[in-house]
Amino acid sequence: MEESENLLVVILDINAKQWSQRVEEFKKVVDSVMVFCNSYLMMNHSNKLAFYTCNHSNATILYPAELDENESRILDGKFELFVELNTILSRKIKALVNEIDGKIENQPTTSLLSGAFSQALCYIHKKKNEDPSGQRLSSRILVIKASPDVSSQYMPVMNCIFASQKHNIAVDSCSLFHRSGFLQQAADITGGTYNFVDNVSGFLELLIWIYLPEKGVREKFELPTNVEIDYRAACFCHNTLIEMGFVCSVCLSIYCKFMPKCLTCQTRFRLPQLPPMKGKKKKKVA
Repeated sequence: MEESENLLVVILDINAKQWSQRVEEFKKVVDSVMVFCNSYLMMNHSNKLAFYTCNHSNATILYPAELDENESRILDGKFELFVELNTILSRKIKALVNEIDGKIENQPTTSLLSGAFSQALCYIHKKKNEDPSGQRLSSRILVIKASPDVSSQYMPVMNCIFASQKHNIAVDSCSLFHRSGFLQQAADITGGTYNFVDNVSGFLELLIWIYLPEKGVREKFELPTNVEIDYRAACFCHNTLIEMGFVCSVCLSIYCKFMPKCLTCQTRFRLPQLPPMKGKKKKKVA
């Protein structure tokens, strides 16, 4: 029986506006994630890894990639896979941070999570197609997010979540400093694990304890559970998260107030007319 291969795609939020006041914490998070990635590759020789980052303007794949000529010289006497991963991630993250240095004030505090999410799904789909059997690759996504949710990304993120569910891709998520309803729903729908972290002092231990084991192994552990899940949806008219609204019966678009015409499918709706008021009969005077 052939051994199944495991693919982990890590998405790290490096929004400069969020991390500008937490420089030391950012360094600790990056170092912890790199150690976690090394640990994952060391668990099994068949484990595969991909690494994406997202900020306010783009989503970028950092690994796998090729080493520069001067970087290939430092591999002597060291385990090639670990040095290659650490060198590439350090160089590319530093380049992304330097690229936006000095332009932080005018940048938004949100990141393009949906862009990195969709690229990760495309990468997994590509790797599955490269496998002749197509069934031996077990994949999952780990999202580490530091920026708050933005309602304008609700639909693209939810589309990625349902695509992950359809293709049996578990989405693990860790929200730093801000609770994320998007990531809560992603973990709950796809069978992943969600955690909120407001102090990164023990972040490496958290990554190894909760996110290093594969989904099937976690059932034997007593892991923290997410009791309350924020399932609020964003309306299509104002991109505002709402608890109660109006749903189009044709395309299921959501609105915070009644719309006589659906903005998505152009279906027209009519309110039921009230029954006509009957006039009061005048009493006859004897």
